Amino acid sequence: MFGDVENSKYQLMEPRISIYGRNRAEWTNLGAWTYDNKVTSKHVRWMVQVPRLYSIYKKIGLISSFQDMLDNIFLPLFEVTRDPSSDPKLHWYLKHLVAFDCVDDESKAEPRLHNYPKPSEWTNPENPPYSYWLYYLWANLRSLNAFRAERGFNVFALRPHAGEAGAVSHLGSAFLLCHHINHGVNLRKSPVLQYLYYLKQVGIAMSPLSNNRLFLTYDKNPFQKYFNRGLNVSLSTDDPLQLHHTKDALLEEYSVALQVYGLSSADLCELARNSVLQSGFEHPFK
Repeated sequence: MFGDVENSKYQLMEPRISIYGRNRAEWTNLGAWTYDNKVTSKHVRWMVQVPRLYSIYKKIGLISSFQDMLDNIFLPLFEVTRDPSSDPKLHWYLKHLVAFDCVDDESKAEPRLHNYPKPSEWTNPENPPYSYWLYYLWANLRSLNAFRAERGFNVFALRPHAGEAGAVSHLGSAFLLCHHINHGVNLRKSPVLQYLYYLKQVGIAMSPLSNNRLFLTYDKNPFQKYFNRGLNVSLSTDDPLQLHHTKDALLEEYSVALQVYGLSSADLCELARNSVLQSGFEHPFK
């Protein structure tokens, strides 16, 4: 797959791989897997996605509180930032990591509380709400990034799935906490939030073919309205091995959008430019 991207010369990729927060060895295993198999390319930067699966791991006894999950996700990163020699393969992998994603079905019911406990006190079996997840991912990433910048290392963006389904409030949380988002189709339900995303040019990586299969048919997708209104939208793949039919999944997204929405060559160039700007590739490389 990486070879195909390199042969196409101008196509770049940010594949996602999951860190679940079940135990702290996940990061060591990931670092060793990428280093030992040399899973890198100058055309590829990695993203880590965190599935919101607290309730499952709590039920089977892998964790006792939400803080345990946060510790499993972030403590290994703080430790290897403090002392790269403690896990040199993970330190090497982090040089190729550019962002964190947060994923799951946003349409699932969420608990509504008047006062939300600290992560160490969240021991009930219910999954925390979307905004709770996002806040604590943001807070830990902010501290980690400050520490890494102080040490002269690369830092990470927060670019979660937001507004694919579920409450519009998810998009409000993402606007306050995130660099860019994926999907964002529910912005069509909130003109005020949509205007804020326009003013701040928060990137929205959209995948109409994926949405068409899962949540929103192609004819109802707001992609063209967002683009015409000047929002910072790009075209992206999502689960290409499941949802696309050719080896070049991104070309599928562009080709279908070109035909369905009647895009011009200038439109395609603008979308490609937005994609480059939203990506985590280094600025000189962009």
